[in-house]
Amino acid sequence: MNRRTFLASSAVLLAASTKSIAQGSAEHVTVWREPGRYGGWPANHGIWSWGDEILVGFTAGVLKTDDMTRHPIDRSAGERHVLSRSLDGGRTWRLEEPATLQPPRPERRAVTGEPLRLPALQPLARPIDFTAPGLALTFRTAHGTTGAWLFASTDRGRTWQGPYAVPAFDTPGLDPRTDYLVLGRHELLVGMTALKTNGKEGRPFALRTRDGGLTWERLGWIGPETDGFRIMPATAALGANHLFSVIRRRDDTRHSLEGYRTRDGGATWVETGIVAADTGRGNPASLVRLGDGRLCCVYGYRAEPFDMRVVVSGDDGASWSTPRPLREGASDWDLGYPRSVVRPDGRVVSVYYFNDASSPERYIAATIWTP
Repeated sequence: MNRRTFLASSAVLLAASTKSIAQGSAEHVTVWREPGRYGGWPANHGIWSWGDEILVGFTAGVLKTDDMTRHPIDRSAGERHVLSRSLDGGRTWRLEEPATLQPPRPERRAVTGEPLRLPALQPLARPIDFTAPGLALTFRTAHGTTGAWLFASTDRGRTWQGPYAVPAFDTPGLDPRTDYLVLGRHELLVGMTALKTNGKEGRPFALRTRDGGLTWERLGWIGPETDGFRIMPATAALGANHLFSVIRRRDDTRHSLEGYRTRDGGATWVETGIVAADTGRGNPASLVRLGDGRLCCVYGYRAEPFDMRVVVSGDDGASWSTPRPLREGASDWDLGYPRSVVRPDGRVVSVYYFNDASSPERYIAATIWTP
């Protein structure tokens, strides 16, 4: 599908389909779905909210079902990095495609031999005001360079500036997703994943700027380097310098979610134990703090019965509830990568990618629910 066809097909209002489920008052809506297309991985892009206005990013590609043991996306056909916006608390959504956020085309290079065209790094002329009312930030992979890219918006994601360089420090390279906490006008803490010393994924750490992104410093490692990996932190603030992060962990064939705590603003981290003992083939966490102070963690379960799950902690992450389904009915393992926000009325909007038996495409869905 070429760019013109993609844009034309995406210009239609994306109406939400709602369905109540037995678990309380949860309702499921469709954020983006097209026949023959693949929508995936909101956790790689980010989610942002301003009251009942919610913006989420994800990958839109072409479905390819020749090997269902892998993600059924046609890498040679290219992919788009897109956004979807809701103005009514997550019930209805419209697709957006900012030109600045589009990735380079390494798959085109492999097919046609054309050079890989990377976006030019922009100099950050003045500090970013992280408390700006319309701020949105996203961290992206730098495709062949060792650091990461930072894109910034001050108009609620309608236009983006960057990419700005984020250094790799003393690591072989960075594997960024979007996980950050605003600490002040020019101070930001970022959950980041670095490559291990052997160049493989991965090991998370905390990253901080105190001058609006002009300079950065590496803080503490979140967990040790192991033969497996620890990646994709999801971090919440619990108080002054008190943060909790859930990371995706793999040891041999075991996939789990693990909790870490810092009480010194990210300089040192202490393991608190397992948040979810089994995530099937592995999935990252979405972590939010509810209005009553509880921590709420949503994740995809990539083994039968293939569903979205939730666990809750009422003691700042020291212990967690038994996992319960948030959404059931997926037809295979390729799902999840959620991101969540808490609405002003206290309800949670969790966005993820999903599949069902009605057709093979992967689509972006949301569940609006009360923990």
